[in-house]
Amino acid sequence: KGELRMQGLTFDDAGMYQCIAENMHGIIYANAELKIVASPPTFELNPMKKKILAAKGGRVIIECKPKAAPKPKFSWSKGTELLVNGSRIRIWDDGSLEIINVTKLDEGRYTCFAENNRGKANSTGVLEMTEATRITLAPLNVDVTVGENATMQCIASHDPTLDLTFIWSLNGFVIDFEKEHEHYERNVMV
Repeated sequence: KGELRMQGLTFDDAGMYQCIAENMHGIIYANAELKIVASPPTFELNPMKKKILAAKGGRVIIECKPKAAPKPKFSWSKGTELLVNGSRIRIWDDGSLEIINVTKLDEGRYTCFAENNRGKANSTGVLEMTEATRITLAPLNVDVTVGENATMQCIASHDPTLDLTFIWSLNGFVIDFEKEHEHYERNVMV
């Protein structure tokens, strides 16, 4: 295949590499630069969100994505408690923290720790629980005669600290009320 594979790279492996392909009709060259990157974890470019919202009874994923080379090892704490994988909590390979069946007791300060052979860093965010959004009045099936109008309702309850947006779709495609204003009309009741 003409592949060059290298394992256990060091800084000495950095440089310009050249591939030469040759046959009886001639010779061609291609060049590529190999840069070796090594850096301690840093959250400067991608800090953890300062405020993370999670719906009561739902699932939340808190991302931890520092820049680091080689890939760091991750650990998490809530306040001063070190977190470990369990039935509701899981630390992913990419550093993200997943919590399922969120309760009020899950609220608090979460810190992600990242460490590699170059150093370590951490970033913190606060998890807050919100009331889950629920549809309290779902649209009903409607039979109408061709040419008549049809009205469908959808009412939902939600956490008062959050905004709520209703999105309607037809057969999996979102309805654009601005482009299709002659056919669809949205009535918002407050």
